Amino acid sequence: MKVSVCLATYNGEKFISEQITSILQQIGQNDEIIVSDDGSADKTLEIIRNINDSRIKIVINKGKKGYTPNFQNALRAAVGDIIFLSDQDDVWMPGKYNTVLEGLKENDLVVTNSMVTDELLNVTNPSFFSLYNSGTGILKNIICCTYYGSCMAFNRKVLRHSMPFPKNEEVAIDLWMGLVAEVTGKVKFIEQPYLLYRRSKNTVTQLGSLLNRSDRPFIMKLYKRWILLTSILKFAFLHKLGLKK
Repeated sequence: MKVSVCLATYNGEKFISEQITSILQQIGQNDEIIVSDDGSADKTLEIIRNINDSRIKIVINKGKKGYTPNFQNALRAAVGDIIFLSDQDDVWMPGKYNTVLEGLKENDLVVTNSMVTDELLNVTNPSFFSLYNSGTGILKNIICCTYYGSCMAFNRKVLRHSMPFPKNEEVAIDLWMGLVAEVTGKVKFIEQPYLLYRRSKNTVTQLGSLLNRSDRPFIMKLYKRWILLTSILKFAFLHKLGLKK
């Protein structure tokens, strides 16, 4: 069994070495880290290459730029039977790799808890799950997403079912894969934290954006949830008919 860790980078020179090192210390010698870079103008790629580990494979996102297309580029390059998603500025805690693989023996997708930290990794909240009442439920997660990519891993079946990803940019790929996994298989949320979830001024996704605290107009929030609901209902219908395998 081969494991792929898909990591999207963009101007991440400040923390990328710490994150990749924390991953390399846990994964197997036959596993891979797929780094998809979105056109970094700093020393991100130089730092990664200087780590000099054959398990690291760099692919450049030559298509549409942005967080979601960059992760899709990494996923297309991954060959593993098991796939982890990873942000560029977090840190894997000891035991993450083995605990997730154990969880995936009986589940198709697992989500681990994380400790929220500041830029210097000082813990500001010991449980991300407690902040957002994380757990399964399609309607629950459409209303308030608790499928967060950096804490997720899944088998190739989930990726196969999820692709091609919805073209509408309102559908985040981590949430989409979580919902797809609920429709097609089994999902488990693990209460033990296995990630230091660093919040810095350069973080792409801010905590408040996962709840109703964003500054988006109310009508846009409703529109996003409508797109998510109709997309997953259409998927579930086609899957039930055997047209989505």
